[in-house]
Amino acid sequence: MAETAAETTRHPQRPGPAWRSHGDDRRSTRTLRLRASVVLLTVTVLAVLIVPPLVQLDQQAVDLAAKLRPPGREHPFGTDDVGRDLLLRCVYGLRVSLLVGVAAALTATVVGTAVGATAGALGGWVDRAVMRAVDTISSVPHLLLGIFIVAMFRPGVWPVVVSVALTHWLSTARIVRAEVLSLRSRPYVDAAVSGGASRWRVTVRHLLPGVLPQAALAAVLMVPHAMWHESALSFLGLGLPTHTASLGNLIQEARGSLLAGQWWPTLFPGLFIIVPTLAVAGLAGAWRERINPRRRSELML
Repeated sequence: MAETAAETTRHPQRPGPAWRSHGDDRRSTRTLRLRASVVLLTVTVLAVLIVPPLVQLDQQAVDLAAKLRPPGREHPFGTDDVGRDLLLRCVYGLRVSLLVGVAAALTATVVGTAVGATAGALGGWVDRAVMRAVDTISSVPHLLLGIFIVAMFRPGVWPVVVSVALTHWLSTARIVRAEVLSLRSRPYVDAAVSGGASRWRVTVRHLLPGVLPQAALAAVLMVPHAMWHESALSFLGLGLPTHTASLGNLIQEARGSLLAGQWWPTLFPGLFIIVPTLAVAGLAGAWRERINPRRRSELML
């Protein structure tokens, strides 16, 4: 027994299996989160594409005899205060919100990438002037600036897209500028400059391809944020027309029903905002870990 104790002292047991199990738990958690995000996003897309053809009802059809019915077999999500089917209304509202979110995210990403790449590539006084303008615009709350922009147009989808895009390109510009400044110090960029390449050629051939993954990630993360702003503007009565089935309009119309004890007209439109947000956030987090494994994934926009 003395020899065994001496051998244990000379060769202590390594805590390898426990450490490896902790790493396996983290990987399994990330895998589970990714799979859940894929499932949620798939269900969302299928609901938008399949539910309207399957449910042979008009989402604008008014039936006062069936108003404020709770969820049941005939109406899985119940009905609103004028008897319209909430499932169809939520699906059509999600369609509009996704349209606004994707269009605004793409527009904001293009503007932010162009501004950030220009500031980072030119440097000097151009960089300072552009970033001071970005800081000045960022000091105004997004929602307040969005209300000001939307108020100049008639209610509709594209004024909301313009409003959301013009208030959300700032973060993309910062991300792209920081990435361009990092890429400018790379050896292959120095080699291209030493070889006589113009600044425009260096930017287009070497800098922009390096920032595209970060810009695409910013665009994906911006989609749910744009959906939130569209819902907020519509809830305030400044976004889409009141007859349009947007998620913000549905929640605004359900305020009186909620005070009367009918919970379903508010719950289901809210879930249609939360579920796509969680799905996109989970996929974007996995994408960010793949682009830069050293950084912990987090929702920045």
